[in-house]
Amino acid sequence: MTECWPRLVVNAKAIEENARRVVQKCSAAGISVSGVTKGMCAHPDIVRAMVAGGCSELADSRVGNLAALKAMNTGLPLLLLRIPMLSELPLVVSRADCSLVSTAETVDGLEKTCAASGLVHEVIIMVDLGDLREGVWMDDTGRIAEALTRSRRVRCRGVGVNFGCYGGTLPTREKLLQLTDIGKELERELGCHLSVFSGGSTSSLLLLERGEIPPGINNLRIGEGILLGEDVTSMRSIPWLIRRTMWLEAELVEVRKKPSVPVGPVGADAFGGRPVFEDRGPRTRAIAAVGRQDVRVEGLVPELEGVSILGASSDHLILDVEDSASSLAQGDKLKFFPDYGAMLALATSPYVPFEVV
Repeated sequence: MTECWPRLVVNAKAIEENARRVVQKCSAAGISVSGVTKGMCAHPDIVRAMVAGGCSELADSRVGNLAALKAMNTGLPLLLLRIPMLSELPLVVSRADCSLVSTAETVDGLEKTCAASGLVHEVIIMVDLGDLREGVWMDDTGRIAEALTRSRRVRCRGVGVNFGCYGGTLPTREKLLQLTDIGKELERELGCHLSVFSGGSTSSLLLLERGEIPPGINNLRIGEGILLGEDVTSMRSIPWLIRRTMWLEAELVEVRKKPSVPVGPVGADAFGGRPVFEDRGPRTRAIAAVGRQDVRVEGLVPELEGVSILGASSDHLILDVEDSASSLAQGDKLKFFPDYGAMLALATSPYVPFEVV
């Protein structure tokens, strides 16, 4: 096959090892791991790596990805991460074993859908403990408990919480204790035992390292940590995981000396922003054939020392290579390591093929 650029190269063995390390550390604390596949669009090689690494469940936010996961026949239960749209409930119950839900209306809709299809579906009630994304507010579980009580085919598996994805709220021992208290109250309201207390995602691994996850929390939903060995919410590399598990390769289409400040009147750029330039005199600049249509540029780190990213348009990545550790020319390939947001965009772009190594 003819090689083409840009491309995303992924080390599946490193991801499998990360999954294994996360599962082992969590298991020692009585915590199961739901492997989150959405960051790589449920790519089969990545799914197999998470399965081989010991994840006990696979989780994704898109029902299309869940269909792909179901077709793989991994034997693991499937969890829908994004609270479902009412319009997609027939697909949800046919593809997922369990869903994260936050409203009584969703529970009622799932009950009607399951009754029509003859299926049974489990749910995890999401609780908003301050991040201001999905979830019933703090301890306001009354309406959703009533909906669950009158349901015959929708069964409550447990409670869960999200941290850091919108409001940047970080998990704490106190917040997780609050979740367990809410779960126990919900058990009283429903008159049944809840089997899952899901204490967040990669951001909760720091509490695990410190031994600060309280008893009762028995599940984490891990994507970024397994895929990248990073935790963006705490701006840290996780020391016991493998980093740089994947990289973007892009080809240079121009290398030449140019001024560091635009010449002439300056307006907004193609995305409506107003860039600011520092006058550093003439500098050697390079253009890589990849842009904002493919990747979140701010989430890329060049591998080659002395290369810095100046900005990008939809199809061009503008680089300062004046201080590059190697002499560069048109046609050369450069590597860039993505953060979570950049990985997500690259995995979604139809213009960036995968290569799994």
